[in-house]
Amino acid sequence: MGVAAIQLWPLAVYFGLTVLVTGALLSLSYILGPRHRETETGKPYESGIVSTGSARVRFDVKFYQNAIFFVIFDLEAMFIISWAVAIRAAGWQGYVEVVIFIGVLAAALAYLWRQGALDWGPRRQKPPLGLKRPGAGPGKGAR
Repeated sequence: MGVAAIQLWPLAVYFGLTVLVTGALLSLSYILGPRHRETETGKPYESGIVSTGSARVRFDVKFYQNAIFFVIFDLEAMFIISWAVAIRAAGWQGYVEVVIFIGVLAAALAYLWRQGALDWGPRRQKPPLGLKRPGAGPGKGAR
């Protein structure tokens, strides 16, 4: 037997035991499991309440947008936490880099806020720039 075969025997034993235990648990579950087939058994329910209507409910896109924004900004928080752990080793260069990083995050948040991506309510219409107020006569212009 070669050196590689001697070093792989624990892996083979582990794999064999895994297959054996999995097969034994599945067999016991099949043998000891319930055998009744009633009509109510196969129906889905939530907390004992029979469901009504379709499970295909449409959610507003804003829900998914906020979820994605949360994941992105949460991930950035993990970068900042890891920087905080290694602050002594990072020195001033690391400090400057994290300040730039936080500045980019703040700019992205400001952009999202300005675009209305974080608003849940109905969107207010802003008049385009350079247009006169309604009712302003000639020569009066927008204030």
